[in-house]
Amino acid sequence: MIHTLAITKDMQLKKDLPLNELDGANIKWYWVDFDSSDESESVLLDTHFHFHHLAIEDCLHFLQRPKLDFYDNYNFFVLHALNNDGLTPSEVDLFVGNNFIVSYHKTHLEEIEEVRLKINTTENSWGDGSIYVFYQILDKLVDHYFPAVYRLEDQIDVIDDNVKRASLRKLLDRTFEVRSDLLRLRRIITQMRDLAYRILSSDHLKDIKEKHIYFSDVYDHLLRLTEMIESSLALTSELRDSYLSVNSHKMNKIMMLLTVVTTIFIPLTFIVGVYGMNFKYMPELDLKYGYFIVLGIMLLIGFFMFTWFKRKGWFDID
Repeated sequence: MIHTLAITKDMQLKKDLPLNELDGANIKWYWVDFDSSDESESVLLDTHFHFHHLAIEDCLHFLQRPKLDFYDNYNFFVLHALNNDGLTPSEVDLFVGNNFIVSYHKTHLEEIEEVRLKINTTENSWGDGSIYVFYQILDKLVDHYFPAVYRLEDQIDVIDDNVKRASLRKLLDRTFEVRSDLLRLRRIITQMRDLAYRILSSDHLKDIKEKHIYFSDVYDHLLRLTEMIESSLALTSELRDSYLSVNSHKMNKIMMLLTVVTTIFIPLTFIVGVYGMNFKYMPELDLKYGYFIVLGIMLLIGFFMFTWFKRKGWFDID
């Protein structure tokens, strides 16, 4: 679907104009949004707007990393929206000229819808032109990163508190899942941060230089997101190391317990082995109460060793 929005020279808003009317003498600037467009609509990027074939290829074929390319009459931006369900990026392509902006995205995005609604209801922004739409899109995309970061921080707090007293194995699995999500999110945000820095430092974007304070605010948000993710990654590392240490400590105590039990049975096994040799002239074999005497000695040895190890704390595995 193609959405069009145009501002006339007398500051009137026109919506859903045909593409051939957007270049009229009365149009000050316009925005064309290709929202989940099919092939018949996507071809208009070439046949109507005559954008460079490399930029069109970036729109249609592969998920590109965020970037900025300069062309004669416009600048081409690749931005990333965030799919909060799977923490996967969705590409948003922008062609930004002096009096137009063309956006292209293969899936419907709430961020773009919010920008369109804001422009429809905010008359004092109409004079800022395409650069204002570009800023609003970039700002909304970045704002939608925050809920995912906050959600992962909450999950880390739950793991740290362990209110349900889950097993160490489940906690470790959950820690690694959250860490994987954080790494995937960091990749998206750092690429957008690098793009925002390039936008701010480029001498070719004079219109953005005039709105430097607004784009600096977006860059600050990306820096804050990066710091939050790095902090969360550090916490997951600490949690992982703590759980591994606790698990290793418990394993060592269990091995100690098994070793103690084995040690208790060593002398008992020796006694049983001696009297299990079945030699004919073993004198103790003729004792009437020899069996009970040997059992008693074995019980005394076992009880003595158990008491001694217990006092030394070798049975404590907590």
